[in-house]
Amino acid sequence: MTKTGLSGLVGAALFTVLASTFSFSAQAADALRVAADPVPHAAILQFVQKLDPSLKLEVIEITNGVNSNELLAHGDVDANYFQHLPYLHSQEQALGQKFAVAATVHIEPLGIYSHRHKTLAEVPEKGTVAVPNNVTNLSRALYLLQDQGLITLKPGFTDPANNQATPQDIASNPKQLKILEIESPQIPRSLDDVDLAVINGNYALEAGLSPAKDALGLEKAAGNPYANILVTTPALANDPRIQQLAKDLQSPEVAKFITEKYAGSVIPVAGIKS
Repeated sequence: MTKTGLSGLVGAALFTVLASTFSFSAQAADALRVAADPVPHAAILQFVQKLDPSLKLEVIEITNGVNSNELLAHGDVDANYFQHLPYLHSQEQALGQKFAVAATVHIEPLGIYSHRHKTLAEVPEKGTVAVPNNVTNLSRALYLLQDQGLITLKPGFTDPANNQATPQDIASNPKQLKILEIESPQIPRSLDDVDLAVINGNYALEAGLSPAKDALGLEKAAGNPYANILVTTPALANDPRIQQLAKDLQSPEVAKFITEKYAGSVIPVAGIKS
């Protein structure tokens, strides 16, 4: 090989190293695009921005009807923060896409609410109950109704994380309650029209409800499989920005912020006692 040829190879190799270094540095300098529900997720991310100014975040608040997992799969965002693990698994199957969990942050207890009744005992026979219509939260709602003594599921439905229930799995329904499946974001609007409504914590908060105070029945935090998670793609799982955000979200400072701001309506995983 000639001296000129050797110099060319060295130059090309050096260019490749420099290009890779520049690419990594540019990536690290870019703001991390995170899709999040407005409450409480975006609010928590905004606190993280104040807590850790060195981490550049672009928080994209998602409106109803937008699938944050599709945005992530298509590269429109770098991460999302709005969902729990059972829902993520159902989305992976639906989208044919694998995702990566970067952090487990908080629980929003699912609650039972009513504008018509002050206690669950007041609910009349053949009363109406609005529940989420997506597979994982519908199952979650049925387990909560069972925990509150309103229905009984068939034998074997004792583990919400592994046994998803549908209305066909109801074994007994003493009050002959009518289960109405509704889009989760729309359920708070149905409160005047139904006897009970089972509402996700974030939508309850957005509607001005306080799960810790207003719910007639509320999920337990201990052993709850529905903790909300920070999700990214396998390709970005080791990105230093993702790792820093995950560390921040699981920090004592963020746990304290969640505890003080939401007073039991949102519960940091770090603060849950077994």
